[in-house]
Amino acid sequence: MLTIRRDLVDAMVAHARRDHPDEACGVIAGPDGSDRPERFIPMLNAARSPTFYEFDSADLLRLYREMDANDEVPVVIYHSHTATEAYPSRTDAKIAQEPYAHYVLISTRDPQEHEFRSFRIVDGVITEEPVEVVESYRFAHTGPDDVPEQ
Repeated sequence: MLTIRRDLVDAMVAHARRDHPDEACGVIAGPDGSDRPERFIPMLNAARSPTFYEFDSADLLRLYREMDANDEVPVVIYHSHTATEAYPSRTDAKIAQEPYAHYVLISTRDPQEHEFRSFRIVDGVITEEPVEVVESYRFAHTGPDDVPEQ
């Protein structure tokens, strides 16, 4: 399951709307080992295409060096589909290289509504996962017996 803050969802949707009709793409980094998306990093779609996205290789290298220096990993890798549903294409599955990342797709085909879905993609196998949108990570996953740390 992807647990993600509402402000990060809003930022991804805004990026997708801003780049429409081209596909938008980016990463949300988080602390290594945490599975907690924290740092929103919109990227430029080097393909500048309404049907395909591609990270600029120099930008991607710079991003991975920065994440390594900060002990971060790509927790979410996102992109938009501008004319189709929010489901990974064959090309999306083929280029997915991060087995622990959540692959988020946002469909902007409807100008009034967006579709937001998350997937795990490992060795080309696509598995949809539930998404929990929270206001804060502080109380996400807490049950009735949990007491927040002081």
